[in-house]
Amino acid sequence: MNGTGTAVAPAGDVGAGLPSQDSLLGLVGHLGGVEIAVLAVLAYFSIVCWGIFFYKRRELRRAAKQSERFLEVFWEAKNLATIHTASLDLKGSPLAQMFRAGYQEVQRLTKGKRQLGAGGDEISTDLAGIDNVERTMRRAMTQEITGLENRLTFLGTTAATAPFIGLFGTVWGIMTAFRGLSAAHSSSIQAVAPGIAGALIATAMGLAAAIPALMQHNAFLRQIRVLTAEMENFKAEFLNIAERHLLK
Repeated sequence: MNGTGTAVAPAGDVGAGLPSQDSLLGLVGHLGGVEIAVLAVLAYFSIVCWGIFFYKRRELRRAAKQSERFLEVFWEAKNLATIHTASLDLKGSPLAQMFRAGYQEVQRLTKGKRQLGAGGDEISTDLAGIDNVERTMRRAMTQEITGLENRLTFLGTTAATAPFIGLFGTVWGIMTAFRGLSAAHSSSIQAVAPGIAGALIATAMGLAAAIPALMQHNAFLRQIRVLTAEMENFKAEFLNIAERHLLK
């Protein structure tokens, strides 16, 4: 308290409620509208990528687990009808969906074969039927792969573009900081240091969004390649069974 009775705040309390320039919030406070918009875009990319990560991880785990279960049923069952019944409960398995497509085509061809009777060109019809089954299963496999790869494009796009978006925000922030230097009373580095430090947050944010997105993208592609190889092997096995069934 001074001589007039007015309380004087301690020196340590001045600006106590304001964010420090050494804190992240204090650095963000020096950013302009463009840099804030860049951070918002990068934050959006990062949040969506993590949402895709949890969704795809659950989807691919379900596909792998149910495909393993389907293969057990496929090799243990005595006839195709039993396998088809079991496949109805394994909707997350790409192999089960391929089997259902192939099984329905085999059923259609078998029905047509019985209607054809003992014709002279029955063998050629059976061979053409195998080609129909192969095309049907390949179409089903393509649809399953497309479904598994859904949303991975966003991860790849984020991994490729996020660092450059962050770099744009940093460059813009540094330009703004040096432009404001001409209007400052001091030409020392302290005058532009907060603005530059804040602008570098955009680059860090871009890397923080891109690196996990790239790792997730590559990990999911590897899992899809494994499932694709299983689908190719299963298609070959099923065609062998279908050929014996149609040509018997």
